[in-house]
Amino acid sequence: MKIYEMKIAPNPRRVRIFLAEKEIDNIEFVQMDLQKGENLSEEFRKKSPLTKVPVLELDDGQCICETLAICRYFEERFPEKSLMGKSPLEKANIEMWQRWVELYFFLPTGMCFQHTSGYFKDRMNPIKAWGEECHSQVTKFMTFMNRHLATRDYLAGDAFSIADITALCAMDFNRVNDISISDDQPHLKRWYQLVSSRPSAKA
Repeated sequence: MKIYEMKIAPNPRRVRIFLAEKEIDNIEFVQMDLQKGENLSEEFRKKSPLTKVPVLELDDGQCICETLAICRYFEERFPEKSLMGKSPLEKANIEMWQRWVELYFFLPTGMCFQHTSGYFKDRMNPIKAWGEECHSQVTKFMTFMNRHLATRDYLAGDAFSIADITALCAMDFNRVNDISISDDQPHLKRWYQLVSSRPSAKA
């Protein structure tokens, strides 16, 4: 199996952490340079029609796009040390938090970067005001997470899950947006220290 990725990008990192938690290491990683547009080639479009990374290519040549779809594939194949829940309630709670983190933290983090940095200005129309609005959304959601974490160690239940992976990757990537955990967010800071100290966080 191969995974096409750009190592510094946050979505591929989510998959690497997921695989590290499950101790799956028989994967070949193929690096793509998105800034140079290597993902825009016709050859890569056959693997990823929307030209996004990561992409999982199976041994038979079939490809799976989208971070969550790739993680779901490995969760189903290797269910031990579940990161997406075991019981119906666990699965629902983790999916709820994963969706919240994805929509209100991870996504605006990326939009803030794209619309204020000019990184992809050769292929998109950056709207600075939208980037600034996304900056505000990110900081508001961090306040929400801090309140939630006042009474628990992890975002979705008693164990580390894919929701924590998504939040960790968003938090780390926000360095490029000059956003960090403030001193008045002690619960978020404790959570960050807990999850970032896991060996998988170095993946």
